[in-house]
Amino acid sequence: MKKLFNNSLILKIIPLILSLSLVFCGTLALGQPLKIEINKGIIEPLPLALPSFVAENNLSEIGKNLTSVIIDDLYGTGLFKIIEDHTQAYEITNFNDPIRFGDWKTINSQALLVGSVSSNGTTNITVKFRLFDVFSETQIGNGLKFSGPKKGWRRIAHKIADEVYSRLTGEQKYFDSRVAFVAHKGPKNNLKKRLVLMDYDGANQVFLTNEEDFLVLAPRFSPNGNKLLFTSYESGSPQIYLLDIRSRTKIILQENPGEMSFSSSFSPNGEDIVFSLSAGSNTDIYKLNIASNSRSRLTSSVAIDTAPSFSPDGRKVVFESDRSGTQQLYIMPSSGGNAKRISFGKGSYGTPFWAPTGNLIAFTKQNEGVFHIGIMNS
Repeated sequence: MKKLFNNSLILKIIPLILSLSLVFCGTLALGQPLKIEINKGIIEPLPLALPSFVAENNLSEIGKNLTSVIIDDLYGTGLFKIIEDHTQAYEITNFNDPIRFGDWKTINSQALLVGSVSSNGTTNITVKFRLFDVFSETQIGNGLKFSGPKKGWRRIAHKIADEVYSRLTGEQKYFDSRVAFVAHKGPKNNLKKRLVLMDYDGANQVFLTNEEDFLVLAPRFSPNGNKLLFTSYESGSPQIYLLDIRSRTKIILQENPGEMSFSSSFSPNGEDIVFSLSAGSNTDIYKLNIASNSRSRLTSSVAIDTAPSFSPDGRKVVFESDRSGTQQLYIMPSSGGNAKRISFGKGSYGTPFWAPTGNLIAFTKQNEGVFHIGIMNS
């Protein structure tokens, strides 16, 4: 099975792309805001009542902000219908009060999220929540609480939205994920590119490199989210660097005379990477153990093999190659060996990425000047 999405259908695939990885890594021009709103799915949205969180100790503003972000997260999936809060049932003044399920049934709510935010007078806050099935009049899972600095309220909101989403859909969480991308500004003859980190919804943007730094490309997160692989021209030619996000320290992973390395991604355990290495006129896929800095060659052909990505179990690698005469997608064992072609349509296929479930591969395609995003069975 293969599905293609042209420019007019990209909005419909955004939730899938977000679920394929902790982050989506791309390129965005500074000063060019992009807003995409997704609020409808192919199934009937679940009516969810989400009254404003009960706020203690003059924290009403944070309580409203928490509620607003949670609503944005859940509504944006297209899977939930948020019930307006103008009804009498929304008068919740105490987090521990018994739930009057009859009131929530009258407004056709099927699920109910109740929360509170409090502070002990310090710079920290504690946020609690409980989730209920209105019709069965039961609580869904255990109530949880999150504590942290007041300025971190947005991340707490994403964590709560994650819990609600996973409990009601059974799907993988993604609201508390981050996005690493390359931002650029300036004229083409003096283009400045910087690595940027932000929340999945665009908030809390942080620059990881300076304008004065060299050209950077293709950031990729480690499985634990603490490090980034990226390609930089700092040494004069493209080479792969490893950046510690917390300390901002970076190291070059491979630098040998006459070689260029690029297009890298982590193994599921974070111990190895796969990448493309170009020496002379040949470009092949290699695997590198980060701790030992030892590498092994996975492909050996006269074609250009690039854009490798591990399967979730680490046993296979998908990559793009022009060995058939056009750019197509292939799968091979993670130790190398025979590669099986998996794309056969018209046009050029590239940038494959494996879904966390292992059954799908996302890719891009160009055909007759039209750019597509697609998915296919693995």
